[in-house]
Amino acid sequence: MPIMTDPCEHANGVHQITALANGCQECMALGAIWNELRVCLACGHVGCCEDSTYAHALEHFRSTGHPLIAPLSRNETWAWCYVDRRYFELAAPLRPKRRSVLAAARARLLGRK
Repeated sequence: MPIMTDPCEHANGVHQITALANGCQECMALGAIWNELRVCLACGHVGCCEDSTYAHALEHFRSTGHPLIAPLSRNETWAWCYVDRRYFELAAPLRPKRRSVLAAARARLLGRK
C-alpha cells in the first residue's frame, strides 16, 4: 500500500470520470498485455502502469500533461500525481467508473475504441 499524503493542488476540481476503455487502449491496439490499469482523472484515458512493458499511463502524462491517475480497480483507493510525485487518498465518489459493457460494444460496432 502506498504512503498517502494530503492531495496536491492538482486534485482541486477533480470529479468522477468514466474510463474510456476496460483495458489499456494502446496495448489493445498493439495486441500487447499489461499488468495493472491506470485511469487519467482529466480525460478518462486508460493506460498500463509502469510495471507493464510499455507504461502507457506515463506516456499519456508526458504527451498531455494530465497529472493525475487512479487505478481502474475499485478495490484500490489511491491516486497519484505525476507532477508532485505523491500518492493521496481518493474519495470513493471520485474514483473512476468502469466503462459499461454496452458502451464498449457500441463503440466497437461504430469503429471506435
